[in-house]
Amino acid sequence: MLPRASRLAFAAAVVAGVCAVAMPTGALAYWKVVHLGPHVSRAHVSRSRAAALVAVSERLATNAALQAGVLSGVNSVRRAHGLAPLQLSAGLAGAAHQHSVEMATRGYFGHSSANGSSFDRRIGRYYPIGGHRYWSVGENLLWSSPDVDAAGALDMWMKSPEHRANLLTGRWREIGLSAVHADSAPGAYGGSPVTIVTADFGVRR
Repeated sequence: MLPRASRLAFAAAVVAGVCAVAMPTGALAYWKVVHLGPHVSRAHVSRSRAAALVAVSERLATNAALQAGVLSGVNSVRRAHGLAPLQLSAGLAGAAHQHSVEMATRGYFGHSSANGSSFDRRIGRYYPIGGHRYWSVGENLLWSSPDVDAAGALDMWMKSPEHRANLLTGRWREIGLSAVHADSAPGAYGGSPVTIVTADFGVRR
């Protein structure tokens, strides 16, 4: 059996792990100006590289049981600290799934997308501010080889001060989760089997 390996990452924007846009009534006061529109540029990928990416993506498996377990664990931790449980958001889940799949397919690990755009810009395409006056998002990532269970994922995050802070941020109201497994992931994963978990947090009001 391959030795277990794992990595964590938390997003950093404005303050550790969050990006916020605040628009009080009658004013536009941005904590950070972010572009929430679609990203139209596309990196050139050779045909052989594109074929390889398709081959990897076709071998990915979504781990719905792990996603459900992480959601339950996150909410248990939040309740234990007197915080409101988080509701699943289809938009945040879409952003999380896109990122987990891209990391597994392209063989990298980090909050920025493969085209270099920041995590908040990616999330904003799936979870836009719309007609709301306040928007804030955060993200936790992890990968583990060959796999990880929900208890292990929560333990890793809770032992990291930055990830723990994201989990216990009181303003979050929604979450999107994506757990994918690849039998052989390229790049940073060295062709090893890997499970990647993305948790995207958000609030709009």
